Amino acid sequence: MTIEETIRDQIANHPVLLYMKGVPDMPQCGFSAKAVACLQATGVPFAYVNILAAPNIRATLPSISQWPTFPQLFVKGELVGGSDIVDEIARKGELKPMLESAVASQAEG
Repeated sequence: MTIEETIRDQIANHPVLLYMKGVPDMPQCGFSAKAVACLQATGVPFAYVNILAAPNIRATLPSISQWPTFPQLFVKGELVGGSDIVDEIARKGELKPMLESAVASQAEG
């Protein structure tokens, strides 16, 4: 499986997926920490990929997502955005319902 196929498989198979620097318990940058805090505040489980431990994914994902920076949040296979966008939709009260819907869709599917 190529790196691109691996990324596409990860995005397809996880209803909520965060590509981040570090891990949720120890983010390695402030932007990843902000995104993780927003996600954890919803109480909805999410998958993650530590791009620092996966340099090939780190190098390839921006060309797939058309988003140059990390973190990158994918919900139901679609790029939501980075930490500022995640923070904004969380403050608007839109993040939790979006994540709950994604997880419920996968459970039904």
